[in-house]
Amino acid sequence: MIRSELVQKIASENSDLRLEEVERIVDAFFDSIVDQLASGGRVELRGFGAFSTRSRESRTGRNPRTGAPVAVKAKAVPYFKPGKEMRERLND
Repeated sequence: MIRSELVQKIASENSDLRLEEVERIVDAFFDSIVDQLASGGRVELRGFGAFSTRSRESRTGRNPRTGAPVAVKAKAVPYFKPGKEMRERLND
C-alpha cells in the first residue's frame, strides 16, 4: 500500500471527512513522526510498534562501478520495532 492508497482507504471509511482533510491528517501524522525522530526522540504507538533511530558508525565502502574504497560517514537510520499485537496478527 502506498500513501495515496492509504489516504483513499481512510477517506472511504470516514465519509464525514473530505479527501483533502484526510491528506492533511496523514501528512501531519508522518511529519510528526519524522520530526520526533530527527530530534533524537522515539515514537511509540501501543499495539502497533515503536519508531526510533539507530546509529551507524562510519565505515569504508566500495564504489560498485570502480571497486575503489569510499569513506561512508556515520549516520542515524530509522528503526521500527513491531508491537506485540502486530506480531501476533502477522503470525496467526
